[in-house]
Amino acid sequence: MTHSLHCFTPYDIRGRIPDELDNELASLIGLALAEQFDMKKIVVGQDMRLSSSGMARAVIGALVDYGVDIVHLGLCGTEEVYHAVFSSRSEGVDGGIMVTASHNPADYNGMKLVQRGSRPVSSDSGLQAIKQKVADGGWRSAIRKVKVERKGQVVDRFEKISYIDHLLTYIDSEKMKPLKLVVNAGNGCAGPVIDQLEEFLPFQFIKMHHRPDGTFPNGVPNPLLPENREDTANAVRTHNADMGIAWDGDFDRCFLYDEKGRFIEGYYIVGLLARAMLKLAPGSTILHDPRLVWSTREIVQKMGGVPVMTRTGHAFIKEKMRECDAVYGGEMSAHHYFRDFGYCDSGMIPWLLVAQLISESGIGLSGMVNEYMAKYPVSGEINSLVNDPEQVLKKVEDKYQDGDIDFTDGVSISFPAYRFNLRMSNTEPVIRLNVETRGDATLLQKKTDELLALIR
Repeated sequence: MTHSLHCFTPYDIRGRIPDELDNELASLIGLALAEQFDMKKIVVGQDMRLSSSGMARAVIGALVDYGVDIVHLGLCGTEEVYHAVFSSRSEGVDGGIMVTASHNPADYNGMKLVQRGSRPVSSDSGLQAIKQKVADGGWRSAIRKVKVERKGQVVDRFEKISYIDHLLTYIDSEKMKPLKLVVNAGNGCAGPVIDQLEEFLPFQFIKMHHRPDGTFPNGVPNPLLPENREDTANAVRTHNADMGIAWDGDFDRCFLYDEKGRFIEGYYIVGLLARAMLKLAPGSTILHDPRLVWSTREIVQKMGGVPVMTRTGHAFIKEKMRECDAVYGGEMSAHHYFRDFGYCDSGMIPWLLVAQLISESGIGLSGMVNEYMAKYPVSGEINSLVNDPEQVLKKVEDKYQDGDIDFTDGVSISFPAYRFNLRMSNTEPVIRLNVETRGDATLLQKKTDELLALIR
């Protein structure tokens, strides 16, 4: 192999084209997935990147030659692959492959892999074994010599309307008000889905960067970048819109702006969605990550739900949701998971639920989050490059050992007036810090500065 297989991350495949990932390597990964899980029928989709179509064709060609049937979605979002795998219309589907690099730069691509029921394929659930197969020269030679009795067949398109119908089950469209919504697809894959939803909803959509375009004429579709936020914020203010919505390239995350054009941190959206889901399923379990917790826990408990903290990361959350039968799980990073969506994350369901909350209450998004933003101000996630992350975590733990310490993910330490979480990156020597207080912005700044001085 000319590749070093650096494209294998703990959760998916992601690498620069063509030196870290190319069509040949992608084909081998697809074959290793099929063999690892004995897959006979696989859903394949791709995002709008210039390299995605060719990579998807290469993967499909290799799998067909191996005797695997393919449901080809063409251009789509990651959650459309998830839906096509877990949907009742997907009888006999064993897994799925989405060719995407999400919010990475234009010269990157990748693959997200799922097995039957849209269960994730990550390092501890098959991805490491797939990597080992691909790295094994004997396996590569053997797989190329496989002779099958019949080649696989390709179904060119899966009916997208079944996915649209599923999205609409989370809301009552008859209760929706004629809201004006700014929607920024970032030239990613969200635009075509908005176009199909449009005919079922009374909204006026102000469409920005709507056409999928892998040249990224308006920048990388990553709404978390501060320089990418102002376009959406300005459009909300210019059009006097009720809400703004922006997505990353494969739209598995969505980011919301209130009617004033203010970007709302994902932490506060978790609480809103917990509220919406507990209206639909009273008394249910709600999962949240450990980075920021007080606002979410208060909302869930007030609504009669059961808050459960779990490790950050989609594989851990999806596993824990199944274990707890949680109706919803949310991460402050804008990944939102739904039990009825195969326990998978969706970037379409969240904004639909918030639009329904606005329609039914008559209260704008700012009015829904202002109370909790004031009660629980946050630092935002702050990354620090350090030489020895483990040593830094130990140093911080020793200094704040009189607090309530939790090791669910990294180290979380709580005091009556403030708490913080420190986590190490999986892929680089970086420490990630999140701080929150009970309504004290001055204390928030003081403790954030104090912790950063200790970390750095």
